[in-house]
Amino acid sequence: MLGGQIGIFSKLIEWIDKHSQPCFYKKHFGFECPGCGFQRAFVELLKGNIWESFKLYPALIPIIFLIILLLLHLKIRFKYGAVFIKLWFIFTITLLVGNYFYKLIIN
Repeated sequence: MLGGQIGIFSKLIEWIDKHSQPCFYKKHFGFECPGCGFQRAFVELLKGNIWESFKLYPALIPIIFLIILLLLHLKIRFKYGAVFIKLWFIFTITLLVGNYFYKLIIN
């Protein structure tokens, strides 16, 4: 049973990898957008390659954590949840923008 589920999961990852869309900005203007690498990083994360995922798009894991935290806060209503979500959002956006400028400078 488990072997069949692993096979289905690997086929799903392969399908996502094959159907990833190219970046419009990189294709037409020659430079990356702030979201470049997100799809590839997500596929690597699904494969279990956390470090490779982080190198491709450092903000992916904080974004996933932010979404989970937001959903939990909506359900449970943590005492300081809204404040923590705001701080985590600022951290995530800072990481995203910082990575974007880093990519622009090194390319």
